Amino acid sequence: MRGKRKGALLLAGVLAAGVIGPSALAEPAVARNTTTFQIAGLTAPVRTVLDKWGVPHIYATNTADVYLGQGFNAARDRLFQLDLWRRRGLGTLSEALGGVYADLDKGARAMLYRGDLAKEWAAYPPQAKEVATKFVAGVNGYIEWLERHPESLPEEFKVLGHRPARWQPEDVVRIRHHALVTNAYYEALRALTTCAAGPEADAIRQNLEPKHAVTVPQGLDTCALAQVVEPLLTAYGNAVLPVTFDAGTGKISTTQKPPAQGSNNWAISAAKSATGRPVLADDPHRLMSLPASRYLAHLSAPGLDIIGAGEPMIPGLSLGHNGTSAFGLTMFPADQEDLYVYELDPADHSRYKYGNGYEAFRTVTEKLAVKGEQPRDLTTSFSRHGPILFVDAQRHLAYGLRSVWLEPGTSPYFAALGYQNAKTAEQFGEALKKWRAPGANHVYANTAGQIGWLPGALVPKRPKHDGLLPVPGDGRYEWNGFYSGDDLPRTINPASGWVATGNEMNVPASHQNLGLGYDSWSDPYRYQRIAEVLNSKAKLSFEDSLKLQNDFLSIPARKITGVLKSLSSEDPKVKASLALLTGWNHVAGPESAAAALYEPWFTKHLGPKFIQAVLPGVDFIQRPDTQVLIDALEHPENYFGADGKAKRDKLLIDTLVSARAEVEKLLGADQASWQWGKLQHTKFENPVSPLVDEATRKRLNVGPFPRGGASDTVNNSEYESADFRHIGGASLRVVIDVGNWDGSKAVNAPGQSGNPADPHYKDLAETWRKGEYFPLVYSKVAVERNAERYLILVPKSS
Repeated sequence: MRGKRKGALLLAGVLAAGVIGPSALAEPAVARNTTTFQIAGLTAPVRTVLDKWGVPHIYATNTADVYLGQGFNAARDRLFQLDLWRRRGLGTLSEALGGVYADLDKGARAMLYRGDLAKEWAAYPPQAKEVATKFVAGVNGYIEWLERHPESLPEEFKVLGHRPARWQPEDVVRIRHHALVTNAYYEALRALTTCAAGPEADAIRQNLEPKHAVTVPQGLDTCALAQVVEPLLTAYGNAVLPVTFDAGTGKISTTQKPPAQGSNNWAISAAKSATGRPVLADDPHRLMSLPASRYLAHLSAPGLDIIGAGEPMIPGLSLGHNGTSAFGLTMFPADQEDLYVYELDPADHSRYKYGNGYEAFRTVTEKLAVKGEQPRDLTTSFSRHGPILFVDAQRHLAYGLRSVWLEPGTSPYFAALGYQNAKTAEQFGEALKKWRAPGANHVYANTAGQIGWLPGALVPKRPKHDGLLPVPGDGRYEWNGFYSGDDLPRTINPASGWVATGNEMNVPASHQNLGLGYDSWSDPYRYQRIAEVLNSKAKLSFEDSLKLQNDFLSIPARKITGVLKSLSSEDPKVKASLALLTGWNHVAGPESAAAALYEPWFTKHLGPKFIQAVLPGVDFIQRPDTQVLIDALEHPENYFGADGKAKRDKLLIDTLVSARAEVEKLLGADQASWQWGKLQHTKFENPVSPLVDEATRKRLNVGPFPRGGASDTVNNSEYESADFRHIGGASLRVVIDVGNWDGSKAVNAPGQSGNPADPHYKDLAETWRKGEYFPLVYSKVAVERNAERYLILVPKSS
């Protein structure tokens, strides 16, 4: 994810081998620290071993019961996160929190899957409906237990004054807002730039890959759209983007930019590995939330024995291993949605032009329950393509969204059920034919020595447009089916001995004619650094992957400071700045003085001033595309016109002066005392902390503490430029030693639990901060050796 795509503090996450036999419950260890729960819906007892790091190892005699156990345990650890996620997704925040959330609820209901549920369930693996039903029964089982034990209700519910709601199986699949599919956002921004400065200028804001000339669709008035970008993006945000908690007002709102959605993963072959065993590493990036957006668990029953991580509110696991195969995922940001512009009937805005006539919008009116009020009527309009986001009545135009996530089978991550038992790369690839959203780079490794890269996504075929700008919704720019499964490129057992992704544009030339996307790829620098390290040795140790996940080296810094070597100045402060940056090893660690100057310079001074220099009058682009900026600094004649080098040099010197002045104001004049971690900091903030007193806030929050890294380092760190608060990156890291499963490592910050009363609420924060891990134990012997306590679920008698 590029550094320029910022978000605020995520509430997205908050709104996020053995089987039981006759003697299992009688093991002496169980009696030491055991809690028993009676739960409706079980067919037999389920035994959960909580290890010392808070990972639940759930053992059942059948897979239906193991998923019920997963739902119960997810609710036990993350109930407030689950409840807010469900309310956000179904559009029922107002019911619990009041009418201030009505706009969010309206947006959420616009994006619900409203199609045929029979087709929806049929689009997933055969067991999907039963799995969702059992998982939900487990969630509801814990809620029922809380009703009998209200003293155990998580603290956040007490602060906000509501109670958790019961779930339905359909909730798992109807909610789509966590899909991280946000291409329409970039279409709106591109229209704004095109109106102001032409389509070519937009390449400064966002580089297109593969190279592509933007064509304005016939009949699209980009300047009409430019007049309504702000309310349009607000409506889009209410429908699609994660919500945030405003620390100043204590209110929930939406972010106005897509969140960090990057990640890194790689797989190393047995031949390339120092141990002779493959290694698979994955560190998905999300906003820094409390609790973390993903959750580690172990599900074990006859025919299923999988450990790893997934969305806490979704049954199954999307990354991890099953004792034969290991798998991980990052975003494969293919273009999966479009904005449509509708010409309204001037005499009747309930109709829009389509073909040779007018077509009526479909409207749905529902009751919106509002805390402390009478229910409100909530009306949502839909075109044949999808929900209407905004109506420009003055210009007789409406703007609607078409997204793949409104198609059957696109509930995010749920299709992972299909590959959890894959034993070969071929089986894994076959299961990925049902993976539709979000687009994902899957990497794979198994004990037979296979490794591979297998992307999964449902991508529209656009025969008459490229997806880069909104299109008229009059029928001339329809989708014509989808690419998926075998249409996408794949790599199995490459000669290099490794595969890796970092959300870069990795579509090979053989598939670029498909038009899978041009504008949502991350800059290539994280991938380039991964490749640099993986190619640096003939054999790679397991520890090399642990170290690489924590790598702070910045390739953009290496390139840009290389340009600085040609500069000179008699100004003592400029000379000191040049010496500091050109003598730097480009590692943006928290202790680095050079990074403390470079990062504020790069994000707040050099980038914005470059925009002013090459796009005068365009004041809404705050940062350029990093690849474009580097190219301009290395080839100034192509960007600055006559005397390009002199203009570039002046830009560099002037912005270094202003950046140094800012850093001196923040850290003092003595650069020997500067440290990047004194500026950039991590703070995990409980979503209700703005509503409580200072002592409670300190207890609920974790941090702040010093932070290294940047937007283009492997150890990714998206930060707010205003206060350098770290807002996005990898809270979860997993490295799997394929075949030596108990040797695998993981960390999940700040802790596994979202309950402030739980000892695992923030116990992993320091481990994570130091770049350390804990053993992701898998065998029953290792699990028992590291057991902390036990939960026994038994069938509730009628």
